[in-house]
Amino acid sequence: MKEKILFIVNPISGHKDKKNFPSLVESLIDKEKYDYSISWTEYGGHAKELAREAIASGVDVIVAVGGDGTINEIGTAMLGAEQTFAIVPCGSGNGLARHLHIPLKAEKVITEVINKGVKSKIDTASINGVPFISIGGVGFDAIIADYFAKDPNRGLKTYVKLVTERYFKFQPEKYHLILDDDTEIDCEPLFISFANSNQFGNNAVVSPHASLNDGLLDVCVFKKPSFISIPDVAVKLMTSRIDHSKIVDIYKAKKIKVIRQKEDIANVDGEAMMMAKDLDIEIKPLSLNILLPDIKQ
Repeated sequence: MKEKILFIVNPISGHKDKKNFPSLVESLIDKEKYDYSISWTEYGGHAKELAREAIASGVDVIVAVGGDGTINEIGTAMLGAEQTFAIVPCGSGNGLARHLHIPLKAEKVITEVINKGVKSKIDTASINGVPFISIGGVGFDAIIADYFAKDPNRGLKTYVKLVTERYFKFQPEKYHLILDDDTEIDCEPLFISFANSNQFGNNAVVSPHASLNDGLLDVCVFKKPSFISIPDVAVKLMTSRIDHSKIVDIYKAKKIKVIRQKEDIANVDGEAMMMAKDLDIEIKPLSLNILLPDIKQ
């Protein structure tokens, strides 16, 4: 029997024109394997609503066509569901897609992943009950995520501009971390990332050995580097060698307690969200079915 597949398209993600996407699907999708339909999001949160409706109506495969926000909305709506999630990356960073070796061109995703991919399972996680798939965090990266979301321009150039503008004004705060109820850490970092996948996006790899199916989060505690060492840190981030730098300590844990000095924002898959002073972060092993490239092809 054919599977029902729904493409949920965010028309404005990554500021890329998607008017030709339906004709692309029509010409490339395996019609012997799928009956397809396409829905377009109209407002924030609409992708999550459409995904839930698709689950209720018995759609087999639900595809996020968009950036990190669209992927988070649809993927987290599917946690624990029997349906399979898939990604056509159209954002500015595409961190999760890069980690999973999903092609960045829609044509290749349809022909290589949708038509010929394999079904697998990946971990997800949550911060104070709010689910995320790729990376959560506190500190400087959450502040940048907040400014980035409000900036009309997207992409790596905008991200670098915001980091440059805000870096020297940023004063690290004190955190107390409890990992798996037995390891305690006091720190004043630039930021802390709770990495399920390995990167923020654009191949800025925050934790080179992070895995999406090991049942663990990588807790990356980044110190604020001196001005003179920033170029070296940037090179290591972009070449998957940041774990060789003295500015970061990386731990692995299933459950993390973060005690902060005050209520503040947190980064949840690139979205800045105001959260309580204390945070509870935990992994949810193999909680999302996903369609991935078949590396044996």
